[in-house]
Formats: sequence, structure tokens, C-alpha cells
Amino acid sequence: MARYYVNKNAQSNGDHEVHTPGCSFLPAKENRIYLGDFLSCGPAVREAKKHYAQSNGCYYCSRPCHTG
Repeated sequence: MARYYVNKNAQSNGDHEVHTPGCSFLPAKENRIYLGDFLSCGPAVREAKKHYAQSNGCYYCSRPCHTG
């Protein structure tokens, strides 16, 4: 299981990216929301969508859930 966080700040395309610890793009503590511990990024992105409808997996740390 891994911890997942969603960035409070949207990317230029409006996406709020989901990250794991250790990702070089993990936002600072004040700019992220802890989503929980999950076996994969899919459930984490679904949880993130409860906060931000336009959520997406990070290309670098949650690639299976990154939709472009």
C-alpha cells in the first residue's frame, strides 16, 4: 500500500494531480490533501475526485492513472 495525496493547486490544464511520497513533484504539505493509503492509484484518483472533479494521476509516480 502507498500513501496518496492530491495537489490543491491545479495544473495549467485544470488537473489536480495525485502523487505518492518520494515523487519529485509532490507538493509542499500546505498545498496537498492526504487521500489515504491505497493498493494502487485508481482508488486514490477516485478519492481525489471527491475534492476536485478534474483529478488525474501524476505522469511520474501514478502513471497508470495519468490520462494525458
